Amino acid sequence: MTTIKLKLALRIWLAIYPSITLFLFLFGEALSAFSLPIKTLILTLILVPWVVFAGVPTVDYVLKQFYKER
Repeated sequence: MTTIKLKLALRIWLAIYPSITLFLFLFGEALSAFSLPIKTLILTLILVPWVVFAGVPTVDYVLKQFYKER
């Protein structure tokens, strides 16, 4: 695997992990009544656009600011 792909995977993970954790913390109890496929559908319908349009761009911005300081 190339270094570029590894960096991309890390950036995506940095956006996904906290997003999923926060979403489940806030809505996990409300989702507990649904079956696993429905929970997964709800989770992905909300979090995929969030990660693509806000999460990864935010991670990119923070990383650029971090490396600019060095």
